[in-house]
Amino acid sequence: MAKAVSPDAISFILENPYPDSSSDLPEIIVQVLDLKPTGNKYMFMASDGKLKVRALLQSALSSEVTSGNIQNLGLIRVLDYTLNDIPTKNEKFLIVSKCEAVSPALEAEYKAEVKTERSGIVLKQKQEMDVGSEVKTEGIVLKPKEEVVAKSAAQIVHEQHGNMAPAARMAMTRRIHPLVSLNPYQGIWTIKVRVTSKGNMRTYKNARGEGCVFNVELTDEDGTQIQATMFNEAARKFFDKFQMGKVYYISKGTLKVANKQFKTVQNDYEMTLNENSEVEEARNEATFIPETKFNFVPIDELGPYVNGRELVDVIGVVQSVSPTMSIRRKINNETIPKRDITIADETKKTVVVSLWNDLATSIGQELLDMADKSPVVAIKSLKVGDFQGVSLSALSKSIVVVNPDTPEAKKLKSWYDSEGKDTALAAIGSGLSPSTQSGTRSMYSDRVSLAHITSNPSLGEDKPVFFCIKAYISYIKPDQAVWYRACKTCNKKVTEAVGSGYWCEGCQKNEDNCSLRYIMAVKVSDASGEAYLSVFNEQAEKIIGCSADELNDLKSQDGDSAYQAKLKEATWVPHLFRVSVTPHEYNNEKKQRITIRAVSPIDYATESKYLVEEISKMRVSK
Repeated sequence: MAKAVSPDAISFILENPYPDSSSDLPEIIVQVLDLKPTGNKYMFMASDGKLKVRALLQSALSSEVTSGNIQNLGLIRVLDYTLNDIPTKNEKFLIVSKCEAVSPALEAEYKAEVKTERSGIVLKQKQEMDVGSEVKTEGIVLKPKEEVVAKSAAQIVHEQHGNMAPAARMAMTRRIHPLVSLNPYQGIWTIKVRVTSKGNMRTYKNARGEGCVFNVELTDEDGTQIQATMFNEAARKFFDKFQMGKVYYISKGTLKVANKQFKTVQNDYEMTLNENSEVEEARNEATFIPETKFNFVPIDELGPYVNGRELVDVIGVVQSVSPTMSIRRKINNETIPKRDITIADETKKTVVVSLWNDLATSIGQELLDMADKSPVVAIKSLKVGDFQGVSLSALSKSIVVVNPDTPEAKKLKSWYDSEGKDTALAAIGSGLSPSTQSGTRSMYSDRVSLAHITSNPSLGEDKPVFFCIKAYISYIKPDQAVWYRACKTCNKKVTEAVGSGYWCEGCQKNEDNCSLRYIMAVKVSDASGEAYLSVFNEQAEKIIGCSADELNDLKSQDGDSAYQAKLKEATWVPHLFRVSVTPHEYNNEKKQRITIRAVSPIDYATESKYLVEEISKMRVSK
């Protein structure tokens, strides 16, 4: 198997740092040495037995390592790459954007025999070599190093307009970099991308003055996305130029590591374009429709994304589809259609996905018609909210694919047909599984004491903050109004109509009946102190143990004593709470509003593991 390593493969890479086309590459098989993770990528040393170069597998190839296809000491075939200089070091860095596994791990590192004479040609010292000749080795042709002329987007388009050769032939004469190959250490590059999302022009003001900014989301032919941001002069220059759906050549931009707090696409880097960047529309040639590339997040790992800017992709089996509802926007009083679907995956968790506008009426209706067949649905670019603990909401740029022809969909459908449909499924918001390794934000992450919250009155001033606490319900005031009359369609408050029935302002109609929904304040205590927390219907039902309608029936039939006894039963029972903290003003006095967003009972086995992990983090002071 060692013979499969391509002789002088590293020499070829060094002599051809920017191959014109991956289809023109000879077979390049190298051995993987010292493979180790760095973030969500993997670094290694690429070796042909004689020479080595530091290399990096792009994040899209990480699954090949985790699945065991690419192994340390194994062999890979490099299908596309870029060789970059590291500015701070006299060193080359190989970025592997496409490759495939050739062999699992060999017994040891492959070492090639070094011969001074090969195929009748004597290798001379570098200064004595004839640069006009070619040196042929076993299976590899080493050409003398040529001057690499990098072309900007404007040059490419100018040449394209001056030469009316067919687009296919033109594409062969230029080097277009795939987005997956870009990194901050790269020199000149040109990309060909479609604008798949365009933001509005925004203004800002800081210590350095006022300015404007806008961003676009760009997608290349492979489906890789990146966010590009423009400030001030660049924003004014390119705002009208970038049009949704059009394809552009872009060059002379800069890249930096993406800020996870603000990124909206799945890419480790973000792009900045300045007034000197070049953006030219690709005209007179065949454009492309980007491949929809999904990066699925399992349902039980959605916790870290709650109320964040980062969007997620999910795949699941449809469990239920609601009828279309009409929701009135508070901003402009406009009524828009909404439909909720519940999906499940192999983690045995479910989550509610809200579809809006056309997605609710078109795809939503399609799912409703086939709900009894349990279709698989893949959805790209969803916002993660905290309604009912964890919920998903579609955006205008979200993409919904029903029964996709992908390995993930086939595997999920097979699991559901064989065991999933008979398995007890739990909503993700009812308490997420703790997983410190995967970073899941669950009832066991962001754990604090009540005193930590109550002693910091400034918490949540800029935006709501979230914590988890382990505490007891110590008191529920029995004479408070613990429920309200709600519309059975939209759950909004109703009022008694003139004559009979109930009027819903949200639905703009009278109904004969209504339901009761909890809204109350409870006192919560732990070892550090106590505080009053607001709690709403879904969480209150778990705390009280019955619905508001059932509690009302108990009070009507058995009297106040039975009602108060039921409330008392809910006290001094330990719970895990996920809470949000925001400030509010009452009687001209600023106070904290602590709201229970999710509640779950104590799982003592899991709680014990959590405590053991916390103890292991402690360091005994000497």
